Amino acid sequence: MRGPLIQLERLERTYTLPGIEVRALRGVSLRIDRGEFVAIMGPSGSGKSTMMSILGCLDAPTAGRFLLDGIDVSRIDEDGLADLRNRKIGVVFQSFNLVPRTSALANVELPLGYAGIPRKRRREMAESALTAVGMLGHARHLPSELSGGQQQRVAIARAFVTNPSLILADEPTGALDSRSGDEVLRIFEALNQRGRTVIMITHEPPVAARADRTVQIADGQVVADERTAVAGDRGSNLGARKRR
Repeated sequence: MRGPLIQLERLERTYTLPGIEVRALRGVSLRIDRGEFVAIMGPSGSGKSTMMSILGCLDAPTAGRFLLDGIDVSRIDEDGLADLRNRKIGVVFQSFNLVPRTSALANVELPLGYAGIPRKRRREMAESALTAVGMLGHARHLPSELSGGQQQRVAIARAFVTNPSLILADEPTGALDSRSGDEVLRIFEALNQRGRTVIMITHEPPVAARADRTVQIADGQVVADERTAVAGDRGSNLGARKRR
């Protein structure tokens, strides 16, 4: 069902540093509906990383409102925010952020443990997620035994294993070669086609072109918000269907 998953209303974020005040966001208003695939672009210092931190409930605005699935995030305490992040948000980083001395399977199980899922069910869910990204055969491998593309696929499995409403991806292809990057983007496309909302920060126009919509940020403001022309079918073992 369509409807707003994210609503930003005149969002401001100001950082006070010694001798200077930095306005990272300047009155940003933005609506992202359930099931959208949105790319956020902007130069260094534009405010896109600050916006991503707020969307991930890792930072709070100085002024304005952020509603996630109708919930005013500013009204939630720290314990509630931790629960909200675990239930509704999956995050994928450029640097993968896998636990180094822990197997791929155990890495994917981590958010399920925080959610209190019983051990047997955790294993089943993690194996299913690894299967979906083509990594079940590497379930016992440590991150150091995997290529960059393989590590990112494990990180994506970890991000969606709890079935979150929202997946945030911060430069997810930035550390990958073109082939691995394309494989990762196909996974995001397939997740989106199965109904998940995906928001991806990128500085690469060809990567942004894979999304349905591109939002441009400059000097803490939205300066462009455009639909992307997306052509062709997007198939994957995640069960992709033909693009609407």
